[in-house]
Amino acid sequence: MNKAQFIELVSQTSGLSKQQASHAYEGFKAAIGAALVGGERLPLPGIGVFTVSERQARKGCNPATGQEIEIPAKKSIKFKAAKELQEVANHDFR
Repeated sequence: MNKAQFIELVSQTSGLSKQQASHAYEGFKAAIGAALVGGERLPLPGIGVFTVSERQARKGCNPATGQEIEIPAKKSIKFKAAKELQEVANHDFR
């Protein structure tokens, strides 16, 4: 499913117009980004929890040359799905 299909689905299931669903999507994305920039844990009941994890700098190996390289520290976003969402994903729709 791509973004346009997702917005269409939100429009159909919520009663919003496509334009309203698109604005809601963009607002939702911006709100998640704003919360994560601050390093906050963002729980969404029934959906899951977004967290920011910091990875330490480490040594790695370039597989093409075998040369040792330094991998810089960075932050990554993690998502853990809520139990209800996992149950929906595990449902057999056949």
